[in-house]
Amino acid sequence: MKLRQIFSVCLLGFLGVWSVVGQPIKNPVRWTFTSSGEEVEMVAAIGGEWHMYDLGPYDGGPNATVFTFELPEGVTLDGGVRQLDRPTRVQDEIFGMEIGYFAKSARFAQKFRVSPQLAAAGNPIEIRGTVEWQVCDDESCLPPTDEDFTVTITPTRVEKAPKAAQQAEVTDLPAALDQPAAPDPEGKMVRDEAIFVTPVEAADVVADSSAVAPAEGEVSFEGLERNEAKSFWTIIVEAILWGFAALLTPCVFPMVPMTVSFFMKGSQNKAKGRFMASFYGISIVALYTLPIAAIILITYLVGGDSVTADIFNWLATHWVPNLLFFLIFMIFAASFFGAFEITMPSKLVNKSDAKADKGGLVGVFFMALTLVLVSFSCTGPIVGTVLVKSTQGAIWEPIFTMLAFSAAFALPFTIFAFFPALLKNLPKSGGWLNSVKVVLGFIELALGLKFLSVADQTYHWGLLDREVYVALWVVIFALLGFYLLGKIRFAHDSEVKHVSVKRLFLSIITFAFVVYLIPGMFGAPLKALSGYLPPLSTLDFNLSASAGGGVSASAGGGAVSSLDRSKIEGGAPKYSDFLHLPHGLEGFFDYRQGMEYAAAVGKPVFLDFTGHGCVNCREMEANVWSDPTVQRILRDNYVIVALYVDDKKQLPESEWVTTPDGKVRKTLGKINATFQIERFGINAQPYYVLLNNDGEPLVTPRSYDLNVNGFINFLESGLAAYRAQRR
Repeated sequence: MKLRQIFSVCLLGFLGVWSVVGQPIKNPVRWTFTSSGEEVEMVAAIGGEWHMYDLGPYDGGPNATVFTFELPEGVTLDGGVRQLDRPTRVQDEIFGMEIGYFAKSARFAQKFRVSPQLAAAGNPIEIRGTVEWQVCDDESCLPPTDEDFTVTITPTRVEKAPKAAQQAEVTDLPAALDQPAAPDPEGKMVRDEAIFVTPVEAADVVADSSAVAPAEGEVSFEGLERNEAKSFWTIIVEAILWGFAALLTPCVFPMVPMTVSFFMKGSQNKAKGRFMASFYGISIVALYTLPIAAIILITYLVGGDSVTADIFNWLATHWVPNLLFFLIFMIFAASFFGAFEITMPSKLVNKSDAKADKGGLVGVFFMALTLVLVSFSCTGPIVGTVLVKSTQGAIWEPIFTMLAFSAAFALPFTIFAFFPALLKNLPKSGGWLNSVKVVLGFIELALGLKFLSVADQTYHWGLLDREVYVALWVVIFALLGFYLLGKIRFAHDSEVKHVSVKRLFLSIITFAFVVYLIPGMFGAPLKALSGYLPPLSTLDFNLSASAGGGVSASAGGGAVSSLDRSKIEGGAPKYSDFLHLPHGLEGFFDYRQGMEYAAAVGKPVFLDFTGHGCVNCREMEANVWSDPTVQRILRDNYVIVALYVDDKKQLPESEWVTTPDGKVRKTLGKINATFQIERFGINAQPYYVLLNNDGEPLVTPRSYDLNVNGFINFLESGLAAYRAQRR
């Protein structure tokens, strides 16, 4: 929790207590509880100018309204608590988040499922529960208040229907979906408007929304392509930035003016010099890109998409390459710190350099090869970082990613050849280049931990939990800050007699980052780094969760399960002992089991192809899934099925899968990855598909896209399409 939020909560609590002590205030909320069949309606009458918060949940924010239930045997929850009234949503400046509240009144509802035995008896059933809430006005807040209640439901006696008729039944969407949208007098509705739609409007969504499948049941993939493009371009931009960063290393930077001067002085005319320099840059691009393209092309021709995908998945998730990459990054970091010098074999460099003397285009090409070989000690780890990140997407992404990196790396040689006067503006080589190298060494240390973390998560070793990971980052970047201030020196560093303005500003940024990291050891989400950190579920102690108090079905936390365990074989989802969903959501990790459950409860399926090492998956969960509206829709209206494509859990032989080409998939991750490729023709994560109970897509699948409102519309359009199909 941010310091400002902690202060705000304490202040509001103090004001509330002071109000109670100074002049006792009777809680202005009066609750009534009524039942109709197997549904209970909870109505709050809110007096005066007070307002009550909605279901939330709000991590580090105000106390949301929470319902918990004590259920007798044979009775389970049918979804979560639903808000029948539209809350007013505002951006709260104190808590720094968007919140929802009710004034005057608030209506909630909860459906229950009764076992066939109890339903056949037709006897009234007593349900006990507790509601906790908090009210505030413009000046103060009262302490959170709770009230116990008891209400009686009467199950509806029905004759056993044929199976076809049973499947024709549709679990209604939340009651709020059947209510016309109430006007918002303050005009502050931002996000929840999509969930409050009339049945007619829902049908219109199916007919008109671009996100819904077009005629004849075919699903358009235009939206998916746009989402993939966003993720792809993010990787490309990162590659370009790394390309420019590589230029600032001691292995490369001094070569820029030397190489350009050689071409300009060694040529008969400027035009030829520019041509040769341009060919030099093109050769650098080719040397970095063509080997990667050749490897991908060969694997594709030999075995097709599946073989190439297997190789990429192996590189990205298997413990052998990940531990190897981790060790390489540690070795390169030590080299950057000056422990030793990493060079390519001298014979190889000398042969390349000798051929460079031949002149002509062949000589220029070997000059470029010499540069690539000589600069390997500086560019090697950067190239590895770029490639590993790109292998988590489509098979062609590494080619274009390396093309972007090498183009940025080679561009200055061409630019300065065309405009040699710009060479005068370049800073002179000196001790600052070694400082750049050391800074990159610290970054290598931090980035290298990601590879160890991926292996740790995919194999469930439990070595690098979130608090350990964050603690290591805190130490690494704290040391970097002291280095920038001149408090730490390495073997090849020049003495820092005074701290320059640049070093000062960089140290301020570094220490600010350290301060930002520290709360992450105690449960702060650290959304900006969510893709690189182990999941919150690995924390041994989550202060944020502890401070939030009890959780419930309405909060998606888990005090009351959102799943009907009586309809799950074995009473719990398969693999839930070592796999977990974020934000307390519950779901399945086996496709068949999830689909069977969804058919039993009459809900569509939210199919999530994800991975332990998927950076974009963690960013989606931290920035999009964390939204209260998204959580509510997923919890109440969908059956979540999360398929990890990189999990290394060895399954029993009876569950192995044999592909059409005769390959046997033995691990959970490989089975899921094969299913994604064969069923949807894609090998990218995250990949979200909304399915009906026949396993057919309802709307256009969605991938990486941090637009929260777009994700809500995606979920809403799926609900509308599902309802239209089941009418």
